[in-house]
Amino acid sequence: MTELLVGRVAKAHGITGELAVDIHTDVPDERFVPGAVLTARLRDRSVRPVTVTTARPHSGRLLVRFDEVPDRNAAEHMRGAQLLVDVDELPPSDDPDAFYDHELQGLAAVLTDGTEVGTVAEIARGPGGELLVLKRPDGTEALVPFVRAIVPEVDLKGGRVVLDPPDGLL
Repeated sequence: MTELLVGRVAKAHGITGELAVDIHTDVPDERFVPGAVLTARLRDRSVRPVTVTTARPHSGRLLVRFDEVPDRNAAEHMRGAQLLVDVDELPPSDDPDAFYDHELQGLAAVLTDGTEVGTVAEIARGPGGELLVLKRPDGTEALVPFVRAIVPEVDLKGGRVVLDPPDGLL
């Protein structure tokens, strides 16, 4: 089973088991609806299903309550947990310029002239947007802003992303 990260528990919020969750999905209103079942991968690498009871926005995060987290002690145990969904449950995207992280991971990264410069290891999200984390042939990593000006083509069928980086980026 391949899983997609949709959120990460930042901390407990209050005394009733509510959790502050950093969002890692473009559609939190679909992923965190009451009744949605997510997989929680805890810091000790154990996994367990959690069912969303409520979710509401708060200071750039979501405050989420799960059926299985009844109080502050249980919430503290969830700190740092990754919240995941099975990619087989995801609907196909109608937008040709939208991609799930798992679709990009493992793609070859090539320059516009065809020179291979690495492999997409993961997608990182920061305040400035999404970054492709490239594993370079020499074992180093490079961060590439995932914007059309620098990544003009994503060829899923061909197994590659085409890069047109500015001088000095790589």
